[in-house]
Amino acid sequence: MLTLFICPIVIVSTKIVSNPYLVILLYILSGLGMAGIGMGIMHDANHGSFSKYPFINKMMANSIYLAGASKGIWRIQHNVLHHSFTNIEGYDDDINPPSILRFTKNQRKLKIHQFQHLYAWFIYGLTTLSWATAKDYLHLNQFNKMGLIKTKKVFYSFLIKMTISKLFFIAFVIVMPFILSDLSFKLILIAFLIMQFITGLIITLVFQAAHVVPNTIFPDLNNKNGIETDRLTHQLLTTSNFAQKSNFLFWVFGGLTNQVEHHLFPQISHVHYKKLAPIVQKTAMEYDIPYHIQGSFFSVIKQHFLLLKKLGE
Repeated sequence: MLTLFICPIVIVSTKIVSNPYLVILLYILSGLGMAGIGMGIMHDANHGSFSKYPFINKMMANSIYLAGASKGIWRIQHNVLHHSFTNIEGYDDDINPPSILRFTKNQRKLKIHQFQHLYAWFIYGLTTLSWATAKDYLHLNQFNKMGLIKTKKVFYSFLIKMTISKLFFIAFVIVMPFILSDLSFKLILIAFLIMQFITGLIITLVFQAAHVVPNTIFPDLNNKNGIETDRLTHQLLTTSNFAQKSNFLFWVFGGLTNQVEHHLFPQISHVHYKKLAPIVQKTAMEYDIPYHIQGSFFSVIKQHFLLLKKLGE
């Protein structure tokens, strides 16, 4: 995945390629590599499960900078909030989209939501572009107000590191190809935007397929009872597996086809999820707790958009 991300950009930068369509294709391949890094390397490493050696986890966790995102901010958003408050509005950022999207019945319904199943594709495609530009800064301010960033020193450390990482990312994928090749800036920018759109769409759909689907629940913290279950049961109620028969997608998505096992045991490497799954499913049945499994990746995406349509009606 690292090779798939780096090599196409290097090829574009060496004046070997001049055909515009080939340039765009190389950027798309690089985007697929970036998605693979995000799901299969960075994700595990930031959970401490990429390797049994902490220094390797720390080193590979830095691969998030290749996507122009902040490691520290991602850990708060994902490891702390998403894994602690899965599918809870106001805490889980994965279900806190722009107001033009409605993922749960707990969210206010607007007239435009009746069309969300048609335009959500476009919003999803902006995900990684948002990470590489403004979203980390917005999260930094948000998490600071929530008291999740303890000191000013940590705040400014996050700010400096994320700014440097974003400048490095832009320098690698846009500035370097423009300076070293004979390609126009317009072509490089178009190729970059297409790359970002496809990468953002893939990553977002993988996460939506596990949480924003008909069989998962969305607890409402405004309810006086709050979260009514223990942590492990909450993960089983709010998370779903999909594409269980596809070893290829299991590899490409970094084991995230088995999100149930990931949410129960985030510090276990994803390579073990398929062996864990039958044990988890049997135990869930024994205690009469739901164990959600969807069908193929395409069928679960269809279910996701049907849910968006229903929530917009």
